[in-house]
Amino acid sequence: MRAALLLDERVEMPDGAVVEILVWRLPEPSPGSAHGFKYRLYFGSKGRCLVRYDNESGKGDHRHIGGKEKPYRFVSVRRLRDDFWADVLRAGGYDEPEKPGKED
Repeated sequence: MRAALLLDERVEMPDGAVVEILVWRLPEPSPGSAHGFKYRLYFGSKGRCLVRYDNESGKGDHRHIGGKEKPYRFVSVRRLRDDFWADVLRAGGYDEPEKPGKED
């Protein structure tokens, strides 16, 4: 089984800031992670990374906020998205945009 792309989203905000969310389901956990997902979530503006969550192979789950790297405890894809958007908001960004048909 190959990696399966679950999420591939890009949102460009009115001020030029960019949010990108990529999540794959892996056939087996990558080195450094105990789960079967590979992910990269990014929020940046004017060429600067403000918030990034990723699980680089061998490094495991972590996040970058304001230039500092911190460990991250992965629970689920939904929780990953929620935590990411909360950090985007705290970094002076935006709340998660509503999607048509999205249930509360």
